[in-house]
Amino acid sequence: MASAPDRLLRRLEWQVIRRLDGQLQGAYRTVFRGSGIDFADLREYTPEDDVRHIDWNVTARLDEPYVRQYTEDRELTAWLVLDLSASMRFGGAGQAGRGKDGLLTELAVCLARLFTQGGNRIGAVLYDNGLQRVVPPRTGRTHVLRIAHEIDKATRAAAALRGKPGGAATDVDAMLRLAAAQARRRGLIFVISDFLSGDTVNWQDALSRLTHRHEVVAVRVVDPMELDLPDLGLVLVEDAETGEQVLVDTSDPLFQQRLREEVDGREAAVAAAMRRSRVTAHRVTTDQDPLLALVEMVRWSKRRRA
Repeated sequence: MASAPDRLLRRLEWQVIRRLDGQLQGAYRTVFRGSGIDFADLREYTPEDDVRHIDWNVTARLDEPYVRQYTEDRELTAWLVLDLSASMRFGGAGQAGRGKDGLLTELAVCLARLFTQGGNRIGAVLYDNGLQRVVPPRTGRTHVLRIAHEIDKATRAAAALRGKPGGAATDVDAMLRLAAAQARRRGLIFVISDFLSGDTVNWQDALSRLTHRHEVVAVRVVDPMELDLPDLGLVLVEDAETGEQVLVDTSDPLFQQRLREEVDGREAAVAAAMRRSRVTAHRVTTDQDPLLALVEMVRWSKRRRA
């Protein structure tokens, strides 16, 4: 009998990947292309250029900004940086019946299969505070299946390590630093996470350093109830990572107001950190179709490249 990762890959290949392939076929050089490593030429800077490609020595000599052009590699190396922390297990009660971890798995497997179909290599960094696992970049469907199995195995192992209160919030900064240490060759990195790291946005510098060397796409996974908690009366709320519990009255207007202010503040802080890090950021919700989410990501990237 086929395992859950096998069944997932077959389902996604039938329902999603075949339909997406037309959007991406032959287009990774213009949609998700990474950065080449061979210097080719210099040309004058235009406002659409990435400032990271400015050659400051030539610019100083000629008193006009010039950018370096690189020959793009035919083979793209991509990485999936996957947040498997406790906060990613939130959700699953909505119309789609999918939690944040389920959406992460589907997005990761879809992206891995799409890129390997073009002969590109893809690796994965699986991260939880108490568990880190690295899958070196390879190509082919068998490798995608291995990534799916590793996600399933790591998710189960991370869940088994929890169970007791007093844990720590996700160390997103450490996750990004681990990714930078593994991805030594210039390429494309997908970070799939909720980017929740306690009460602070402590990961901005690590994300900025990652974007200096790689093209980074941040896929932020969110459950709608994290953005707008409905009136459910008295509810015992538990922090999935620290185990802290508190009884709240969701029908209390004052509580709803304070919650809205906290959510707005958190969303603004995360969005600002993404902008300052100069990262391509997308937000995907658990009630969203992964196909539509990926198509929108491709369309956005095509518009950006045009």
